[in-house]
Amino acid sequence: MKWPGKMAGEVLRHVGAKPATGHYPFVKEAMPARFRGRMIYHGEKCNGCKLCVRDCPSHALTINKVGDKQFDAVFDLDHCIYCAQCVDSCNKDAIEATPDFELAALSRSTLQQVFHGPPAPPKAVVPTAADPVIKVPDGKP
Repeated sequence: MKWPGKMAGEVLRHVGAKPATGHYPFVKEAMPARFRGRMIYHGEKCNGCKLCVRDCPSHALTINKVGDKQFDAVFDLDHCIYCAQCVDSCNKDAIEATPDFELAALSRSTLQQVFHGPPAPPKAVVPTAADPVIKVPDGKP
């Protein structure tokens, strides 16, 4: 324990010093360039190799096949440790780390992010001989 005389000198040294804390909720600081925050998934780039799922140390990511070359990703943000190993292991750059770090929530269910892949392209309809031909009033089919 410090004696009152020694403590008074230390207090006087810190009276004019700049505070070490910031005014976070009111003044937002810029995140560094390689900050690892919330992950986002680009389904159009994914080929379904699941290297990201295998390399995730906290098992916070699952990739589900929903169609031919279509995949959905589910991120459990309450399990994620934001190491960005999934980003590093994805050879198609389908997963990206964003600088978003404000993830507080009242319910764990809101911390589960589901990213849906791109919709399936519409199939081209080829008319067959059995399809009726519609006649237009000017005589052209």
